[in-house]
Formats: sequence, C-alpha cells, structure tokens
Amino acid sequence: MAFGITRQQLEAWKQAVARGEIAFLTHYWYDPRFPGCRTVTKAGCTDLDKLAAWCRKHGLNPAYIHQRPPFPHYDLIGRKQVEVLKAEGQLEQLRKFRLE
Repeated sequence: MAFGITRQQLEAWKQAVARGEIAFLTHYWYDPRFPGCRTVTKAGCTDLDKLAAWCRKHGLNPAYIHQRPPFPHYDLIGRKQVEVLKAEGQLEQLRKFRLE
C-alpha cells in the first residue's frame, strides 16, 4: 500500500512507465528490515534494457530490478534514494517527503 500520493500521481507514473520512460514515484513506506527508512522511490520503465542501463549509470545492480509486469521497477531507499533523486532532478519529491 502506498501512502502520501494521489491516485492521479500513481496513474501518471504507470502511464510514463508503460510508455517506456524512466519514471519516479516516491511514497511513504514501512519495512522493519530497514529501520530509519520511511519512504521508497520506485524507478520504473517497461524497457528493461533501458532500466538496466539506468541502474548501471547510478551504480545500482540491475539484478535487483523487480520484474513485475506490467510495471517493472527498481526500489530506491535511504541515502541512495536521495542521491539518485538529486541526480535526476526530482527536487519536488525530495521536498515533499523531506528527504533533503
């Protein structure tokens, strides 16, 4: 379950992913395996080669891509989440979720 986003934001992300764009969606999240992490960013793209290249560009292992049709994605959390969002110019998501 995703918290902190609207249905419209979710639908816009899904549409961008389906078009083969690298799209970002940040939402509140809780997993006891990751103490101190309260958000996750999903970087999605249906073009798996493009998504794998994007992962390598950011020093991420493409083996961890969640290949879940119809919305394959890579989960970003913690410091790497902030680093990648900054590098990708996703400043609104950083501000909204107070990740700066």
